[in-house]
Amino acid sequence: MHQTLHLTLDEMESQLEHIRQSPSDNGVLEMIVCRPDVDQRQMLFEAKVDPEQGLLGDSWLTRGDYRGGPANADTQINVMNSRVISLLAQDRERWQLAGDQLYVDFDLSDENLPVGSKLTIGSAVLEVTAEPHTGCKKFAQRFGPDATKFVNSPEGKRLHLRGINARVVQGGTVRTGDTIRKL
Repeated sequence: MHQTLHLTLDEMESQLEHIRQSPSDNGVLEMIVCRPDVDQRQMLFEAKVDPEQGLLGDSWLTRGDYRGGPANADTQINVMNSRVISLLAQDRERWQLAGDQLYVDFDLSDENLPVGSKLTIGSAVLEVTAEPHTGCKKFAQRFGPDATKFVNSPEGKRLHLRGINARVVQGGTVRTGDTIRKL
């Protein structure tokens, strides 16, 4: 496999307008990733989500909180904008390295999806939570330190370039290609 070069902050910022053009409604679920264990990824065409267990087969519930406590229901489902991860990863096969479960072509900004917003994807309903989703050490290693600066900048946080956290309020099935809509 070839070495992927990390983009500079200027290269990333030059693509902000393209990212801002993500649909504000009627977006698309581009990729589903299950994380059966730490640093393991499984790309799926279809997945079931559940209000108690999150994405079935994912390690969210058993892995617990990153601080060592029990799993936080407000971080059940991690959602990232597909335009952002496409830019940072530079190769669709590397999207899964971000560690999110759902990659969507959808505007995740504060203005479009304030905390408490509900989304339908397939037969499931998710609710956006207040739990911040920020770039971590692993994210910086995989996509470069400038990627972390990009997603954690004031504009990056407003647009939720690193993504959002959500909880499942109605279980159901989600499939790649499903429409994502605000309720």
